[in-house]
Amino acid sequence: MNTLQGWDDTIVALATPPGVGAIGVIRMSGAAALSIADRLFTAKKLSEQVSHTLHVGVLTQQGRSLDEVVVAIYKNPRSYTGEDVVEFSCHGSPFVLQEIVAACLAEGARLARPGEFTQRAFLKGKLDLTQAEAVADLIASGTRAAQRTALQGLKGGFSAELMLLREQLLQFSALLELELDFSQEDVEFADRTKLTALLEQLERSTFSLLRSFQLGNAIRNGVSVAIIGKPNAGKSTLLNSLLNESRALVSDIPGTTRDTIEEAINIENILFRLIDTAGLRDQTTDRIEAAGMERSLEKMRSADLVLYVFDSAEPVDEVIAWKKQAEAASLNFLLVANKSDLVPAASSQAFLSALGNVISIAAKTRQDLDQLTQAMVTHVLKGQFDTEHTIVTNVRHFQALQEVHKALLDARRGLKESLPGDLLALEVRRCLQYLGEITGEITNEDQLDFIFSKFCIGK
Repeated sequence: MNTLQGWDDTIVALATPPGVGAIGVIRMSGAAALSIADRLFTAKKLSEQVSHTLHVGVLTQQGRSLDEVVVAIYKNPRSYTGEDVVEFSCHGSPFVLQEIVAACLAEGARLARPGEFTQRAFLKGKLDLTQAEAVADLIASGTRAAQRTALQGLKGGFSAELMLLREQLLQFSALLELELDFSQEDVEFADRTKLTALLEQLERSTFSLLRSFQLGNAIRNGVSVAIIGKPNAGKSTLLNSLLNESRALVSDIPGTTRDTIEEAINIENILFRLIDTAGLRDQTTDRIEAAGMERSLEKMRSADLVLYVFDSAEPVDEVIAWKKQAEAASLNFLLVANKSDLVPAASSQAFLSALGNVISIAAKTRQDLDQLTQAMVTHVLKGQFDTEHTIVTNVRHFQALQEVHKALLDARRGLKESLPGDLLALEVRRCLQYLGEITGEITNEDQLDFIFSKFCIGK
């Protein structure tokens, strides 16, 4: 872990979003936070007050009043950063807030870098790295599911699971390392049978965490859904019906949609990013329409889920041909038969039987639209959703867990092949290293700077 060298100065930043509001909060953290506050807040000596208290008064600089504020003080180590922290709740004028920040800078503070308050909390041991990253996820959460998974990480659920894996490995690692000290005596301190059982258990746990990433990524970043189909299949109508507003232009003229239209919708706490695309047909002499069709294909290839919308009166052979192409390209897709209200029931049933798993709707009247949205959610969740259990949402964690899983497989293979203790110890150390990188027990300054640079300033 990084040392605290170079982190003993005092930082200040606006902790609320920029712009006009009822109040704005300015946060200051560091060894000189209270003394700077004392020089600006003259109603009482804040450094002599009890921690976790609020005080009302006027901030002044060189005899000039800046604002009447409420000051909250948090003395180390009982603060977010583990340092002395002062927060000024001011009137939300951007000019006033700027003036107060400038006054703090003039008294010896410096502007905080993005995420520096949370980075200090990590360096002071108030949070581990997974909890620190969960702070950023919580701030960015746009759905209840994202909020709950972020809170689970912030409470240390993921960290606790990793720590258990790490502690179990450390016990055997110590015994393997001890064997190296007695290599001349050819003794074994680590019970190979128990180590095999442990590695199998850890492998299952790691694999379960890796499997959760697909869902976790959907919860954190949303699911991109490309609405694909022929012209006049009802793609734009479906988009408008899902959004319950007239977002896309609807017309009987083929080729009306020339470019992609993107909108987001929250369905059962999963954020779906809907992409309405230009209609696909075999030939067109319109260069703009052709460019739109090419963009549609690009969106289809990159989407997490494809909704292939077709007219229920369309020849079944054409839909079957598209389905085979989609399966060959390994696309995740749902077949959506639109305008089902205009087709006789017997014909519709025969059509659906030929295709297999098809969702039949009437987008214009919103008939059976709930069946489609439920199918979209089911397709993403696949029965996995339970935010009380650990769900991996961070690609950095996922990549490190992949390395842990590889090392566990190699260690188990080594046990099966009766490899000597020094080679087994090497694989166990690999596991410990990557687990430590996730929680921040093993890290470097460049990695920390990269992680925290993605935070907002003031957090």
